[in-house]
Amino acid sequence: MRALLVDRSAPAGLRLGEAPEPVPAPHQALVRVAATSLNHGEVRHVLENASDGQILGWDAAGVVERAAADGSGPAVGTPVVTLAPDGAWAELRAVDTDLIGTAPEGADLGALSTVPVAGATALRALHRVGPLLGRRVLITGATGGTGRYAVQLARQGGAHVIASTAGPAAYGDGLRALGAHEVVPEPKALDAPVDGVLDLVGGTQLVDAYAKLAEGGTLVAVGHSAEQGEHFPFGALFGDQGRHDRSLVTFFLLGCRGLAPDLSRLAARVAAGDLDPQIAWRGGWDRAAEATEALLGRRLHGKAVLTFA
Repeated sequence: MRALLVDRSAPAGLRLGEAPEPVPAPHQALVRVAATSLNHGEVRHVLENASDGQILGWDAAGVVERAAADGSGPAVGTPVVTLAPDGAWAELRAVDTDLIGTAPEGADLGALSTVPVAGATALRALHRVGPLLGRRVLITGATGGTGRYAVQLARQGGAHVIASTAGPAAYGDGLRALGAHEVVPEPKALDAPVDGVLDLVGGTQLVDAYAKLAEGGTLVAVGHSAEQGEHFPFGALFGDQGRHDRSLVTFFLLGCRGLAPDLSRLAARVAAGDLDPQIAWRGGWDRAAEATEALLGRRLHGKAVLTFA
């Protein structure tokens, strides 16, 4: 089968080559991949530390080629979205059936390939914040793929959505179009406390966002793109004067259970046009180097999608 293989001698460390087909375990389906979406974390960190010949990739959408031997999961011919720690950057992928969501017939599989990491992370992190109706929710790093899904889902859940981005005014206009009620350059610019935070940046922004939490509020540490440590000044964790019972929680998508139904629901909403995947770049697998370089260079604000011809 064709696959994007890690190759340190190739541009961006990837080359399109041949690899053995995966052999699925009894609880796995074999999926023929139509498209994959790239995530900053896998391109910035996983690829950087991978060995030559490895097949990486978290997100993929395609069609079931062979159903799981144990009878779980979707039938042959079902369009699906899939999530796993690796294996998405290939024509065929073996995936645990509890990490497979079904998709509507005829849906744009390129658009649906953005769902697993970005969409499901946004959804589950918002669940961790708690009920959204009528609450103020801050999303830092909102111009990325996960942030854009989070803005839409939080707005649809009834939250007052505040998006944080240090980018130009045009980024703010785009986030308002997705549902943000307010756009601020950084958490420090907030004029009132918030009930929840999805922090996709880390570092000083996480510390500043935590300081804006209202009593009973929750900050979910989702992303760490700043690649900085978090240093809380003395007094930041006091619980007096309206700061009682604030929480800071960590998050790992593959630590969440029951993801398959979420993937199916999100895929259906993208296919119906209720959620915009915000694709900023789309091209063939032979242009992988171009896509990864644009992603690492922070020239993409949204999702990059690679499609197999």
